[in-house]
Amino acid sequence: MTVTMMKPGLPLFAFSCVLGFLAAHRLPADQIVLKDGDRITGAIVKKDSGTLTVESKNFGLVTLKWEDVDTIRTDQPVHVELPGERTVKANLETRDGRIAIDAPGAARSLSAAEIVALRNDKEQAAHERLLRPGWLDLWTVTGSLNLAGTRGNAATSTLTTPVNFLRVSNSSRTTAYFNAIRSRATVNNVSTETAKAIRGGWGYGRNLARRVLINTFNDYEYDEFQSLDLRVVLGGGLGYELWRGEPGRFAIVAGGAWNRERFSPATRAAFTRNSAEAYWGNDFNYKINTRTSLTQGFRMFNNLSDTGEFRVNFDIGAATQLTKWLAWNISLSDRYLSNPVAGRKNNDLLYSTGLGFTFAR
Repeated sequence: MTVTMMKPGLPLFAFSCVLGFLAAHRLPADQIVLKDGDRITGAIVKKDSGTLTVESKNFGLVTLKWEDVDTIRTDQPVHVELPGERTVKANLETRDGRIAIDAPGAARSLSAAEIVALRNDKEQAAHERLLRPGWLDLWTVTGSLNLAGTRGNAATSTLTTPVNFLRVSNSSRTTAYFNAIRSRATVNNVSTETAKAIRGGWGYGRNLARRVLINTFNDYEYDEFQSLDLRVVLGGGLGYELWRGEPGRFAIVAGGAWNRERFSPATRAAFTRNSAEAYWGNDFNYKINTRTSLTQGFRMFNNLSDTGEFRVNFDIGAATQLTKWLAWNISLSDRYLSNPVAGRKNNDLLYSTGLGFTFAR
């Protein structure tokens, strides 16, 4: 009988090879320890606006307050935005209460408050696209064609066509809008228009500093039942971003405008009013969730040529994405004029809702 003896070192050698293979192919695991002792293991996605997002192994995306982080250590390099808008790619590790940034040739140590942002490769690519977008990039377009009507003792039909354009980058904001309504009623074979208005315009704002921006706009309006043939407004001024984050922004604006409006009332000759105006207001857009976005704007125009007179513009709209391109839209556009043509009301409100389209690039 022949007995073959296995060398004692062979199993140990094989086991060491397996451990080495697993170590070489282990998944990246960044380590975040919170001040209350909780530990999060996963991969850092981004740090922005006071929050840190981590792709956790066990819980998916986890959002933490940056101020609650005690220590941090990355297993793979991340993009680190430093003060002065400089970005480096490096590993991070908390040492003696400060965060060491081990960037080749640029190692340094900063406090947690000095780190502007952290991003993985995907988030950095999206950030750079916001910094240097092409003119066809970053547009969000929503619109609809809504028709309503009745038949019977009275026949009515209403057509509304709201369309909004929004383009937001890290340094600029471009908007354009078009909103029209036409309504007709027929009673006892007598047909009359009950509403007919068109509103449109564009606006552009650009950051001069991190929160300070310059803005300009141009509005046009026609309203048959205010006897308004055409209102043309051209203006510009400064703004300040009170809040800006990934889901949206809120800015206050103020400046000056020139307003030319021509009226054709039924009881008197047509006339034109020209006036200088001072305005103030706000711009707001917010992504409520992955499907619903909200856009709102307000302007108060105080007449400088005829002191005491004023105009108010208020617009708000929301779009909920149902499919890739189909959306449910709702919009409201209000115009208030303190000195309308005699016999006309001060306020005109235009609202619509229905199925429409949404497009984002």
